Amino acid sequence: MSRPPQAEYPPVDPLHPAAGGWHCSHLFYSFERAALACMPAEQVANGRETLIGALDPDRADAPTRLQVTVTSGHKADFGLMMMDPDPLKIDAVHQQLMASPLGPALRPTYSFVSMTEISEYVPSVEQYGDRLVAEGETRDSPSWTAKVKAYEGRLGAMNRQRLTPEFPPYRATCFYPMNKKRKTGENWFTLPKSERNRLMSEHARSGMAFAGKVSQLISVSVGLDDWEWGVTLWAANPEYLKDIVYQMRFDEASARYGEFGTFITGYVTPCSAMLDHCKVGMGS
Repeated sequence: MSRPPQAEYPPVDPLHPAAGGWHCSHLFYSFERAALACMPAEQVANGRETLIGALDPDRADAPTRLQVTVTSGHKADFGLMMMDPDPLKIDAVHQQLMASPLGPALRPTYSFVSMTEISEYVPSVEQYGDRLVAEGETRDSPSWTAKVKAYEGRLGAMNRQRLTPEFPPYRATCFYPMNKKRKTGENWFTLPKSERNRLMSEHARSGMAFAGKVSQLISVSVGLDDWEWGVTLWAANPEYLKDIVYQMRFDEASARYGEFGTFITGYVTPCSAMLDHCKVGMGS
């Protein structure tokens, strides 16, 4: 069984990811309607203002990335996705919500803690060139050279987006955790690195078919949460979420070796609109 090389970390802040990425948390909440009904109107109004302030992504002390979603179904009423080099800056938002006037009516329903990373399956420029040869290109041919040069030109930006991602402009989003199997005969971690690379390359090609429709972030939670990775998808239309997940489940890396947790779907919404949608402080 091959193992990834042991990372060498430069001296860094003790809480900041050494590889240059960010902490990433998904948090989900529901409103307790009975508790809301017992609150004075002034308390609810003050609570609304507190939440709107705490969940303003542009406030001075906000996490580097903060996104609010209205959650579909009854797994939660709303969700937060936050990213920052400092995990306590993210947790401080949760504590603000729970300590707010609306805190007695807030019930946390799910959380997922992870970090952004550059996957070991992202090929280097040299590996990308080798992959092209394996797919039938002739090394150093004009076509091969042009493709390698183009990949080299975009690799830096792609890796920055993996480590310090911008939120895409899409409103439809879903999150789910996943593992790779460790079962007899289907143990991902006993496969040779070359085979894992092949399977992940196939998986990546399936995703590329949705360029301009779906954006994806895979964050690592090994040692941080109950699952190994978290997958966040944003789509230009909710139907694309269904389509990409369905299509990619035919890939062997997913069909044979993937295990998936609960899917939570939502729609990106400013906090004030989320509270309106949830009928918090609107007299009904």
